Amino acid sequence: MNHDSKIYVAGHTGLVGSAIVRQLRSDGYTNLIYIKSRDLDLRDKEAVNKFFSIHQPEYVFLAAAKVGGILGNANHKGEFIYDNLMIQTNIIDSSYQHGVKKLLFLGSSCIYPKIPTLPITEDQLLTGPLEPTNDSYAIAKIAGIKMCQSYYQQYGFNAISVMPCNLYGINDNFDPKNSHVLPGMLRRFHEANELGEPSVVCWGDGTPKREFLNVRDLANACVYLMNNYDDPENILNVGSGEEVSIKELAELIADLVDYPGNIEWDTTKPNGTMRKVMDVSKIKETGWKPSVGLREGIQEMYNWYCEQS
Repeated sequence: MNHDSKIYVAGHTGLVGSAIVRQLRSDGYTNLIYIKSRDLDLRDKEAVNKFFSIHQPEYVFLAAAKVGGILGNANHKGEFIYDNLMIQTNIIDSSYQHGVKKLLFLGSSCIYPKIPTLPITEDQLLTGPLEPTNDSYAIAKIAGIKMCQSYYQQYGFNAISVMPCNLYGINDNFDPKNSHVLPGMLRRFHEANELGEPSVVCWGDGTPKREFLNVRDLANACVYLMNNYDDPENILNVGSGEEVSIKELAELIADLVDYPGNIEWDTTKPNGTMRKVMDVSKIKETGWKPSVGLREGIQEMYNWYCEQS
């Protein structure tokens, strides 16, 4: 990409899209295109095609998606599979039809089997059953990966796919019903602190382990890969390569927000996948590695959350 290249960031108001916009601006890219969902329904093929026809982007970051936590994924399977299939199908096809030079598709670590070999390597895609609580979202993302690969194989369209682990950071979703584990937990501890509640109840038993990546690192990786990685047939994991238990995460957040109460665990609620750490050796071979530590990243996120409250 040149600094004056016309770059479209789909999903620019979301966690990942807004971070990519900040990264691009920081790196000196000046010709950015984005549009709010109220002005363009990405599920509408005709509207998306018209948008591409008018603006003619050269590069596309496909970060637009319908996302949510365990509850949202489990209770709205129809919406999650339909909306994501339509959004990504329309953008990928319009990108090809209108001569986009390169597209980067954001997948998810949930594409991998429920019980993988750890750490999870990219070649484990489609080798086992998915986690049932978010299989609709995962199947949509797998379809996006396969569409990118198929368009490359048939048409020579340059579309790369990256699979981030659990993300967090500035502009995250803190909604108590639809957030992911880290922002949801951060909000609960913050509010319990403000209300003087004696305890905070967390889902499961605290033993599952997760890998977290600050969205600032992901955005940096996306821009780096857009400029330095050209292998549409092979997906790339993007993560920290490090695990933390949900119990350890809760204790870290409680410490960061100075919460003095107890942490209780509701074992009637699901744990989800017990472990999910990814093998990130392939992306490290390209020359990229993360730089934001977990404590530093959560503190930055919490400062931003307090400013917005």
